[in-house]
Amino acid sequence: MDASAKRIYEAVLGTPEDHLVILLAHNGPTGLGSELNDICGKDWVFEGGDFGDPDLAQSISHLKETAAFSIPLVVFGHMHKELRHGNGLRKMIVVGTDDIIYLNGAIVPRVRPINETLPPASVSDGTKRAFTLVEMSNGQVDKISESWVSVVGNERALAEEHTLFESNGQSSL
Repeated sequence: MDASAKRIYEAVLGTPEDHLVILLAHNGPTGLGSELNDICGKDWVFEGGDFGDPDLAQSISHLKETAAFSIPLVVFGHMHKELRHGNGLRKMIVVGTDDIIYLNGAIVPRVRPINETLPPASVSDGTKRAFTLVEMSNGQVDKISESWVSVVGNERALAEEHTLFESNGQSSL
């Protein structure tokens, strides 16, 4: 096992068996696709490619083989939702064949003017701010949503919510 993968693996080993683990990483693991719009796909080269972290993939694989706890969720960023060169949007959720949910939270820019067609004259004109919300119960991911909160002066309100994942009781995590 490579040194980086070993460090990730060993950091998780102290988790009690009756707990679950949520991994938070800078980038997602390799193996989630190599198309431009895949969750860790290279969007800066025409032929695409898998830009995931092989050390993270190796440590997750080893943990699944040897550990007695559940890993329902791996959260990361780095790979922006909007693809380069106007090539559309990236897939932000992958449910692995192992039932682990991989979530990319990299929305850039995270803060936008409320009226996106005109730049705001001042902060008091208001902004929308992106948040990714994960709802869990009984060790399972129930819902993941991309939420935009409007902020105008001291007023805040939910402006948009886009459901990225919903288990509907079907999850076998």
